Amino acid sequence: MNKVILMGRLTRDPEVRYSQGANSTAVARYSIAVDRRFKRDGEPDADFFNCTVFGKGAEFAEKYLKQGTKIVITGRVENDNYTNKDGQKVYGTRILVEEQEFAESKNAAAGNGSGNGFAGNGFGSAAPAAPSAGEGFMDIPDGVNEELPFN
Repeated sequence: MNKVILMGRLTRDPEVRYSQGANSTAVARYSIAVDRRFKRDGEPDADFFNCTVFGKGAEFAEKYLKQGTKIVITGRVENDNYTNKDGQKVYGTRILVEEQEFAESKNAAAGNGSGNGFAGNGFGSAAPAAPSAGEGFMDIPDGVNEELPFN
């Protein structure tokens, strides 16, 4: 099985091109920085992954994603090996994106909110932010305790 799930921020705006022919297909390429949970002195704080997405996903990336956007992607790891113009073999990997979703609300991205995780469906419509009572908790209306199935 070859499945990868990553959450990180775009390091640059997506680069989108369209294939030639009668049925042109969008191809988007971008890279994301994924923070390392545990860090040792002298090691990098993040890992960087090159990502490629095709079709509707590429069109979505072109329209809605930009540098700094926090996203979650699922896909597969693929070898990206080639021979350069000097005849040397260059080894690399890339992520072939199957799904991509926003990982924070627009308010959190703008620095105006607390960022509550997965807000959005990956196709341009972010979930509305819930009213906040501060400290990241939502106000619970009076009298709702009687309606709850547990105490």
